[in-house]
Amino acid sequence: MKVEDVMSRRVVSITPGESAALAARLLSRHNVGCLPVCGEDGRLRGMVTDRDIVLRCVAPGSDPARTPVGDIMTPCCATAAPEEGAGEAARRMARAQVRRLPVVREGRLVGMVSLADLARSGRMEAELSRALTDISDSVRRPASRKGPASGGAG
Repeated sequence: MKVEDVMSRRVVSITPGESAALAARLLSRHNVGCLPVCGEDGRLRGMVTDRDIVLRCVAPGSDPARTPVGDIMTPCCATAAPEEGAGEAARRMARAQVRRLPVVREGRLVGMVSLADLARSGRMEAELSRALTDISDSVRRPASRKGPASGGAG
């Protein structure tokens, strides 16, 4: 099975010069967690996530309406080619610790593929399980506190 067999072809994207506020509205309106950032020529320039907006724009006190997406996006991102095997795409997601990949042909965005797209195909259970485990294992959980509770006089 190839990536092009399971990818989404209708992808909402944004240009680097558009605002972080617009990116946030698009993320909300389309119920997605990331947007490909493409130049006017359709070439992929990077990705912007809801997390990018919060950590690189809102938290430092920048105005999302005046902050260009190009200033907060992740410029280098993992991608897939439409003709590559879906298994390789799943392994790339695991290595990059992401749940979705932009699909590009000659540098231009042609779709997006997600772990969910691969799961719906029903043919890659072992590879998907490994990819999801690798991605999930990178999430750090707070260490449990051991020892006496603080605040008491002793």
